[in-house]
Amino acid sequence: MKMQFANGVTASEIPGAAWMKSSASSADRNCVEMARLSGGDVAVRNSRFPAGPALVFSHSEMAAFLVGAKGAEFDQMID
Repeated sequence: MKMQFANGVTASEIPGAAWMKSSASSADRNCVEMARLSGGDVAVRNSRFPAGPALVFSHSEMAAFLVGAKGAEFDQMID
């Protein structure tokens, strides 16, 4: 059964979420973390505030974002 979670849900309210972050994250925990949810949705949270809100994206939304990120489409965000 696919559980639905609304954007902004408290990350700690997502049962069984296995949060992961990039190996490139900084030592002071400045990174985003992601968790794959049932049915393929992906939750994203700020690692500095693990009990804070999570944004939930569909599989296709996250796939489109990752394709763009891998293609350097968002590099200007950190320049």
